[in-house]
Amino acid sequence: MTLSNMSCLPAPLTSLTALEHAFAEGLAGMLEQHRGLGVYILVLANAAYDAALWARLAAPLAERHEHLAERITTTLRQGGSLDEPDDDALVFLKLLAIGFSRLQTTQSRRVGPWNLSFNPIRALRPPRMSGAKIDQLLRPFDPAGFHFNKPFLAREVLWEGELAGKAARLLYNKFPFARLHGLLVPEPARELPQYLTPELHGWAWDVCAQAGAAVPGFCLAYNSYGALASVNHLHFQSFVQASPLPVQDAAFAHNGGEHGYPLPCRRFSDREAAWFHLDELHSQGIPYNLIYAADGLHVLARAPQGSRAQAAWNAGFGWSDLAGVITLFSRDEFERLNEAEIVAELAKQAP
Repeated sequence: MTLSNMSCLPAPLTSLTALEHAFAEGLAGMLEQHRGLGVYILVLANAAYDAALWARLAAPLAERHEHLAERITTTLRQGGSLDEPDDDALVFLKLLAIGFSRLQTTQSRRVGPWNLSFNPIRALRPPRMSGAKIDQLLRPFDPAGFHFNKPFLAREVLWEGELAGKAARLLYNKFPFARLHGLLVPEPARELPQYLTPELHGWAWDVCAQAGAAVPGFCLAYNSYGALASVNHLHFQSFVQASPLPVQDAAFAHNGGEHGYPLPCRRFSDREAAWFHLDELHSQGIPYNLIYAADGLHVLARAPQGSRAQAAWNAGFGWSDLAGVITLFSRDEFERLNEAEIVAELAKQAP
């Protein structure tokens, strides 16, 4: 990385240590400053995903859980109404039913080339659009719908400023399924729909080239509309991989290896060539999931969400699942699932 590129990076992205520190301090500060259910759930879900965060935050989370439980149960028993969003209230009532002491942190295991992730807290996430049947790539931005300019989301912002020449906002993911998982929104004030353009594709490419040189394993992921994008406001998902995703494994043919991938995947090291392919997918109305990394882009073309029958354990395959990290909500399925079943389910997502 050149000095000019490094100087353009905001403080959280200058190194892995800086990002880890900002991420942890932001969660701790958020929990201390805000008393509502939404912040508690966000901090809990992020802490439960990362052992180091859980070691730091489990005690204050347990204390906050007790206070919230007392307030909410008292209010309900007295016939009062909760001054909290319905989604958050429902998630917390589920947490009460489980009990804080019985909450389980995220666990993982390897099955052949695939990674399985048991993420019981993400199972509590409201479905939003993940269960909807969608057969188009472009839907106009809806200012009345959920988007990242909602005032209540201001407290969930990890960082905001200029990145790779554009105004950008990085928020925490409320129900993470990747390490240091964030939601990166370029030029949020433009209120762009979740539809990639050459401009924003090039921006994401530059962000990964710059941040990836400073933060090893830094990536951006993208779900097109109809490919499990749950918010129709242009955004990418940032995360850090300690080791390559299965889709990035050199053994697969799209990376120069000998083994085929269960569904179409192409890797690009040239941004213009990558855009020509994405533009062709747009013209054909084919949804896709993307993984941007410092050394290039993986493109996974897929069937539209909701268009194929799926296994009972499949809660909806987004970018992480198609990239080979399968999130599961059942411990039985996490312990039972085999390689053949995973390959078969991935293959069903082919367009």
